[in-house]
Amino acid sequence: MTLSYHDVMTADLSPLADVSEAWKKMGDRFGELKTDYEKHVQGVLGNGNWQGLAYAAQQHNASATAFEYGAAKVEALAIASLLTDAHTELTRLQKAVKDLVHDAEAMDYKVNGSGKATYVGYDNLSEQERYTLHHDPDYPQLLADAHAKAQSWTDAITKAVKAVEDADQSVKRALARATSDVSADGTGFGGFNAQAVGDLATAGTPDSNTTTKTDGWVSEGDSEASGPGVGTSVTGPDTGAGKLGEAEAHADLGRASAEGSLTNGPMKLAGGAEVYAGAKGSAAGGITNEGLLGEVGGFAGGEASVKGRADAGPVGVYGRVETMAGGEAGVNAGIGLEGVSVGVEGFVGAKAGVSGGADIGGIGAGGTVEGWAGVGAEADATLGKGEDGKWTIGATVGAAVGLGGEVGFEITVDPGKVADTAGDAANAVGDMAGTVGDAVGGLF
Repeated sequence: MTLSYHDVMTADLSPLADVSEAWKKMGDRFGELKTDYEKHVQGVLGNGNWQGLAYAAQQHNASATAFEYGAAKVEALAIASLLTDAHTELTRLQKAVKDLVHDAEAMDYKVNGSGKATYVGYDNLSEQERYTLHHDPDYPQLLADAHAKAQSWTDAITKAVKAVEDADQSVKRALARATSDVSADGTGFGGFNAQAVGDLATAGTPDSNTTTKTDGWVSEGDSEASGPGVGTSVTGPDTGAGKLGEAEAHADLGRASAEGSLTNGPMKLAGGAEVYAGAKGSAAGGITNEGLLGEVGGFAGGEASVKGRADAGPVGVYGRVETMAGGEAGVNAGIGLEGVSVGVEGFVGAKAGVSGGADIGGIGAGGTVEGWAGVGAEADATLGKGEDGKWTIGATVGAAVGLGGEVGFEITVDPGKVADTAGDAANAVGDMAGTVGDAVGGLF
């Protein structure tokens, strides 16, 4: 929710200092608990009198518990520091807004409840003074100047309120990051954040989504992280869109992703990475004037992927590496004006695979190879048009009982890129014909 002028003027920021002190005490207490646990639990049981598999399992879990106590201390102290910084910064910016209002009022400008300034310097004039002013040849100019200065005060107050809003969003980002454990240390995703940063200037910066230029190269990037979280959603039916219904549920331990690109004229390098841990399931069905679609699927475990692509004019190459550990199952089928697709999958274990390919002028071909360690089978066939406008013909098949794998292929056609390539070729032929014609004409 965006902060209003009224919110900024009436906000009581003093509780931030009290809450910060409470979080600091909490962090110190977690540190004491860590010390006590290591001394009176790990230390006592690790005196050498207990050996064997049970001892090893207990010590492994005890180490994880001690780590989380330490991570809890780091997270709590980081939040305490962020709240202190937030109190200092928001108080300073709130005072800047109030000082602007005070200065405006001292210059006979009234500021209403929404932060708009109006000149009221003429309101206390006597009737004779008002009559004389209205008949002053410079009255229209004086009135225009008063309106212009009122707008300047309004703009300055609006800018100052926006500064408070920006700082408030910075605090929100910093606190969300401090309480989100997206690293695999300790007990893994979803514990206390041992990497929490307590500096607002560092932790509160916006998510990277920047564009810079270096020697003709233009870079763009974006990243995000979240977790843990649990949620469900149910939508439909939507007769207008032809959607019968969709249901989804997830229990995320954590997820993070990042992507970026470098562009210089016809050359472009792009890449991305994504990691997820948790469980999720979904089911959907729909019918429209373009066809029918139904799918159901579920996943529990962890997965990660890295992808990259390089383009130079009409020629491009791409590659992708994926890993998964856990279980998944799904069925999908669709038929319509833009193609046919059908697939079924079920797997428990671990996968690692690589895929790659190339395209020229909008027509491409690629392949996929995966190694499986587990039990499962999968088959998929596609002939249709994707959301990106590309047509795809492809199939994959795989199976494993212990060790196995999957192989697949795809052929893609990008109509837009094909048309662009054909247009460029036609222009090149036209230019060449013109050059030859000029040369022949020069002979005569």
